[in-house]
Amino acid sequence: MSLVFAENLSRLGTESAFEILARAQALADQGVDMINLGIGQPDFRTPEHIVEAGIKALRDGHHGYTPANGLPVLREAVCADLHRRHQVEVNPDHVVVVPGGKPTLFFAILMFGEPGAEIIYPNPGFPIYESMIKYSGATPVPMSLKEDNGFAFSADEVLAQITPNTRLIIINSPANPTGGVTPRAEIDALVAGLEDHPQVAVLSDEIYSNMLYGGREHVSLLQYPSIRDRLIMLDGWSKTYAMTGWRLGYAVWPQAMVEPVKRLCINDHSCVNAATQFAGLAALTGPQDAVHDMLAQFDQRRERIVGLLNALPGVSCTDAAGAFYAFPNITGTGMTSAQAQDLILEKAGVASISGTAFGASGEGYLRFSYANSLDNIDEAMRRIGDLLGR
Repeated sequence: MSLVFAENLSRLGTESAFEILARAQALADQGVDMINLGIGQPDFRTPEHIVEAGIKALRDGHHGYTPANGLPVLREAVCADLHRRHQVEVNPDHVVVVPGGKPTLFFAILMFGEPGAEIIYPNPGFPIYESMIKYSGATPVPMSLKEDNGFAFSADEVLAQITPNTRLIIINSPANPTGGVTPRAEIDALVAGLEDHPQVAVLSDEIYSNMLYGGREHVSLLQYPSIRDRLIMLDGWSKTYAMTGWRLGYAVWPQAMVEPVKRLCINDHSCVNAATQFAGLAALTGPQDAVHDMLAQFDQRRERIVGLLNALPGVSCTDAAGAFYAFPNITGTGMTSAQAQDLILEKAGVASISGTAFGASGEGYLRFSYANSLDNIDEAMRRIGDLLGR
């Protein structure tokens, strides 16, 4: 007699970036000189004062449980940071610290997703959105992001997708995988339109909120009082402070959702480990020089990779407005996204991610992470150019 798994497990997807990372590593182990432009994490070290704060916390004996929603001093620092960056007032009791960004997605979608419910999400978008919606039993409704709109969402199109079954809308700006940034006018229009749909909650994934280029502004949904009672705003430390492996994130929740999400935390992970929280405190309250330096380097790399991609035969790339991704259109090569991904990986030794890893609307595109050195970006584009030229 074989094991019988729960049916919902068959609906759970994955994040292809980790699969490509494994394939790239296997090729590297065979002696292939591999350049990884696939994985979405900063290639910088966590700033030293943050590391030292984590070490000090361990040496000072912070080895026990913390409150399920995070250390009070850390939640207060989050609120101070949000006031500094977005000019908003946030109650520390509404902040819930979790191990990374994904638990917030998981919890929010579990709260609203069930058979018969609909959840609108970005497509192409972070693959965990669609995966978790399907896992919850809800119907995923793709919010189409188009190249000719800078991969920003259209408020009118999103509002037209709302039905009596819509429970949650997920938005992500700056966006993974496109690098798109939605302008304030569209967000204004979305928030105004949501006044006619008081039953719909909003999850705003703002994990790349510090990573904008060319003078663009980040518009936080926290700046809109009319939806604060149904807004979940996700942010964290992974991208801004090069802390992906520390697993530390947070969300601001409406008052009515705080107790339910704390119960989910207690059932899921109890609390975030104490030393990491002290490291996160040092990140928010300490010097920001390393952040500014990292962003300046990302901006250089952004300009370089977009220019080089546009010089490749059959490839065009819009200006990457935010995050650290370029999302070039490769339809002129005559290949599908998956074909191009595999060919570039196996024949050029360059890891990228097929646009379809981020949803059906990603067909015809590849995602390149420019969280790598200028020299590696130059060499990767040279190899791809040689390959496409052949």
